[in-house]
Amino acid sequence: MASLRSFLRSGHPPTLFSAFLYFDFSFAVWVLNGAMGPFISDQFHLTPAQIGLMVSVPTLAGALMRFPLGVLSQYIGRKNAAIVEMSTIVLALAYGFFFVRTFRDVLAMGVLLGIAGASFGVALSLGSGWFPKEHKGLAMGIAGAGNSGTALAALFAPRLAQHFGWHTVYGFAAIVMLLPLVVMIVFAKEPPDIEHQTLRQHLSCLWEKDGWAFNMIYIITFGAFLGLATFLPSFYYSQFHVSKIQAGSLTVLATLTGSLTRVLGGYLADRFGGISTLTGVFLMVIVGLLGFLATPSITATTLLFMLCFAALGAGNGATFQLVPLRWPLTTAVAGGMIGEIGALGGGILPNLLGQAKQHTGAYASGFVMYAVLAFSVFIMMHIVSRRWTKTWAGVGGRALQSPASFGAIGLDAVSDDTIPALEA
Repeated sequence: MASLRSFLRSGHPPTLFSAFLYFDFSFAVWVLNGAMGPFISDQFHLTPAQIGLMVSVPTLAGALMRFPLGVLSQYIGRKNAAIVEMSTIVLALAYGFFFVRTFRDVLAMGVLLGIAGASFGVALSLGSGWFPKEHKGLAMGIAGAGNSGTALAALFAPRLAQHFGWHTVYGFAAIVMLLPLVVMIVFAKEPPDIEHQTLRQHLSCLWEKDGWAFNMIYIITFGAFLGLATFLPSFYYSQFHVSKIQAGSLTVLATLTGSLTRVLGGYLADRFGGISTLTGVFLMVIVGLLGFLATPSITATTLLFMLCFAALGAGNGATFQLVPLRWPLTTAVAGGMIGEIGALGGGILPNLLGQAKQHTGAYASGFVMYAVLAFSVFIMMHIVSRRWTKTWAGVGGRALQSPASFGAIGLDAVSDDTIPALEA
């Protein structure tokens, strides 16, 4: 209890709550088409490959919009950027309610839903901006737990679609989105950790080796989380022939587990280090994915998904414990870039599963291919992390406390080419 009070006193809880709510509702909007997948696929008689494409479009569109929003937030402020984005989301949902009627419209609406997916980097930077570096992992974990929006969408969207029609859900979502918008306007305060830099400095993380190492890690942890969350309703509906509402309820069990463990991942990363936490995460994910080779029962399948989501959620929190240590002055921009590439990775798994089902009649080969990808990234992480713990991170990926750490000298201005010299 004392440590919790210390954490809350070290920052600005109303801003953290506003960031969580902003990300939570935005995430729910982002995955709406996936949550309503069984309804849409039934109406338009979609193939497994078309379903994979449909749920991937919002993911890919959101990924491409993240980095520009992160850059914008550095100039107009993270709170203002969040307000602009949420206002645009409301307009996009209103368009969906009035005009979406065909499968082509659904794909076009997927692009508009991508606006909601752009919230990630801004939400995490806004929520953690008031907190010192020793608490940033937990603060980012709490803000990032807004990915529980996947559970909200899976729980409510199918039920609303059943009674009112799936396109009407866009209208309900537009009304509900006003809540986090008002909370953000009233309660959030712009954090003080703003460093005015040139656009070139903001974009420098795009061509750093560490940036791309983080991208690959996040393609697995967040990409798999997002890809599974959007595809699971259609997976359960086709694989086990449950009702559309049951498919949504089973999805909630898995996705909610991953959302809760994101906070735990941030806490464990603060305590034991992000690299150590990610090691356990990758091993659990790989074992979980290979478990689908046995074509388990619906109960065993759900338990395996819960294991995978628990690991992936913790991995998301652990990854973003490391980001502000590596880029302390441009966390929002670096987070936007990593979140953008990671979200692009969210399109991999649904398409792998859709193609596997269409061409082999089963999903197993799709899970195996993704497990191989995860193992490759795991090996890469262990190779590059040896350098991280000699330069900008402590043992296991903990925050360095020394004033001579990279954070104190301005890591954002340090390129990968200068790291060997600093080591010497």
